[in-house]
Amino acid sequence: MRAISGGTPLEGTRPEPPTSDVSAMVGIVGLAGLFAWLLFCRFYPEIATALDLPGTRERLSGPYAALLALVSSGLPMALWSVLHDKVHRRASTGIDWDNSRPLSEVIEVSVTKLAGLWATWALMGIFYCVARWYWSGQYLFAMEVLGAAAIPLFILSVPYVLWIDRKLKEPRDHAWHFGAMLIGREPWSAEEVKRHWRAWIIKGFFGAFMISILPGGWNAVVSTNFSDLAADPVRTGVLLFQLLFLIDVQIGTVGYLLTMRPLDAHIRSGNPFLAGWVAALMCYPPFVVGIMAGEGIIAYEVNTADWAYWFEGQTTILWIWGGLLAFLTAIYAWATVAFGMRFSNLTYRGVITNGPYRFTRHPAYLSKNLFWWCSTMPFMVTSGSMVDVIRNTMFLGIVSAIYYWRARTEEAHMLSEDPKYREYYDWMAEHGTVTRRLAKMISVFRPKGRAAAIQPAE
Repeated sequence: MRAISGGTPLEGTRPEPPTSDVSAMVGIVGLAGLFAWLLFCRFYPEIATALDLPGTRERLSGPYAALLALVSSGLPMALWSVLHDKVHRRASTGIDWDNSRPLSEVIEVSVTKLAGLWATWALMGIFYCVARWYWSGQYLFAMEVLGAAAIPLFILSVPYVLWIDRKLKEPRDHAWHFGAMLIGREPWSAEEVKRHWRAWIIKGFFGAFMISILPGGWNAVVSTNFSDLAADPVRTGVLLFQLLFLIDVQIGTVGYLLTMRPLDAHIRSGNPFLAGWVAALMCYPPFVVGIMAGEGIIAYEVNTADWAYWFEGQTTILWIWGGLLAFLTAIYAWATVAFGMRFSNLTYRGVITNGPYRFTRHPAYLSKNLFWWCSTMPFMVTSGSMVDVIRNTMFLGIVSAIYYWRARTEEAHMLSEDPKYREYYDWMAEHGTVTRRLAKMISVFRPKGRAAAIQPAE
């Protein structure tokens, strides 16, 4: 039962958390659009045969089909957000639709902003060119996509900036401050320039990574042969993992691409804490390669097998364990879907309080780490070496600690930005099904009081 609107909760009922900045339906319509395109691509041979379409009649499992899936999920989310949720009318967009300025009043501001944007994109392009990891393996597809998009983005940025600046309450945003710094003719704020670069580094670094991993998951799901799948718990489990990770990657990539004010999905701030950046970057290429993967310094899979190996021949246990892993992966995907168009690392883009975020503040981190523990089982090794057992278990524990560190720095960022998040933080501490129990356990090992718990290392 919900609390009485505008009043106090009914006696004996649990109060509701603050209203989420993203409605649950945004993610649902995005998911529906994604599945519609997925089914079309998988059954394209049958569709092409029925409609007698020209060309080859194969499943559409290639990278460009994966790219078009961003449209099939992103467009429904954008339309629902604008037409139903009216997000473009929110004060947080900074837009006043009813009072457009004449173009003559904003043209100088717009030119300065465009200078800042174009310089930013040029510097990002130079970084992509000199960073070697972008020119091998899966990143080659991302570079192809970004290279093809560069000229259209430069051209379209002109009418977009001229249009939006006429409607913004304050068109001198952080992009303008960077442009003003470059031009050197108007006062600019160093803090705004930092905010500008934090946002674009996040978008450039993580956006390229997300695009790079689109084709692999898409191909795996669309190309899978379903024959005899129901009789094999391992193959069934793997397909479910791939499908759920596909959902996570597709919806997450949309989040990085649609950072637009008219959708109220813009990056309001990037994490200002060095600790937050260090903790996050450790978990992604190229840094993760030398830290956690392969021969990394805290690699936790040395001489390990996996759940399918250890439970081989135990069909009932394989079904149960595969179901557990699929459940954990589903929570992970659900957490991304709950963000709708606002998913991205290291950013503040509003407060999410629905979906799995009603139970814990960090459902993705929690489910991901539990998945690793249950799938890798670092305490069981093929070498029979107790040293490997100790190392792997300790190193996966360190990985989990890194994700806990990430969570704390993200909380510190959000608590400093939005009173609504502080309200949500307090609500979760008292009513969050998972959070309040974990908080009681962790409180034994840390200083009392919220302020002591949320300060990140810098």
